[in-house]
Amino acid sequence: MDSAQRVRAQAFVDLHREGCFLLPNAWDAGSARILESVGFPAIATTSAGVAFSFGRPDHDFFTEHGAHGRVDRPTMMRRIHEITGAVRVPVSADLEEGYGPDAQEVATTISLALEAGAAGGNIEDFTGDRSTPLFDEVHAVDRVRAARAAVAASGEPFVLVGRTDALLVDAGLDAAIRRGNSYLAAGADCVFVPGAADASTIATLVDALDGPLNVVMGLTGALSMAELADLGVRRVTVGGSIARSLYRHLLDAAHELAEHGTFTYGDTQLSQSALNDHFTDRT
Repeated sequence: MDSAQRVRAQAFVDLHREGCFLLPNAWDAGSARILESVGFPAIATTSAGVAFSFGRPDHDFFTEHGAHGRVDRPTMMRRIHEITGAVRVPVSADLEEGYGPDAQEVATTISLALEAGAAGGNIEDFTGDRSTPLFDEVHAVDRVRAARAAVAASGEPFVLVGRTDALLVDAGLDAAIRRGNSYLAAGADCVFVPGAADASTIATLVDALDGPLNVVMGLTGALSMAELADLGVRRVTVGGSIARSLYRHLLDAAHELAEHGTFTYGDTQLSQSALNDHFTDRT
């Protein structure tokens, strides 16, 4: 991490101390530059968006995808490095489950993310195996503890997020709270609970967790940022929803061309000069 990235990483740590902020998710250098251009103080990556950009499925139950399904760790780290090098704001990396079940693999992933310039990253407890979708809780805590040790060894500012997929796999709210607090106690700076999208669930989490809460919006009818701030949420991400929205437009354009031979999809396109202005080198 160079000195400029270190300053950005510390600013990212400071963002988590109070208030509520939005952290939109990019999947390549271009999407990162667009998000940066409208003034967000930081951005995150989306593993789903990265996977889709390579023509791969999101990891989901990745043990079922076969050897050529999931985006591997070296490829993901290269993409994270491209994104951190393209923007002047801190970048938090979606590190999935750490690219391996073992705590040492998680630690290695954190170290690689730091080398790639990330100012933060999430480690989740999802296994990718439908029969046992969550890591054993004790082991999941060990994995977060190993991640924190890797951050400490680096000496760099870094926001470690403990993500629990308990709600996504129907393990229940109590399990999400218990796991979230265990991850905080093991060294996580923030807890991410995807699947918490209604005011009642979010309020319960904010009250029960011993640290900041991250929620993801944009997947269903979402609460507003003002409502989320009033509930006590610290940070909000949008996951792969922006990427999926753009792929929706791509698919619609493809169908229009193939089925109708018309070109109305282009009526709302950004101009060449507008995009050139976004992507012109800044020195």
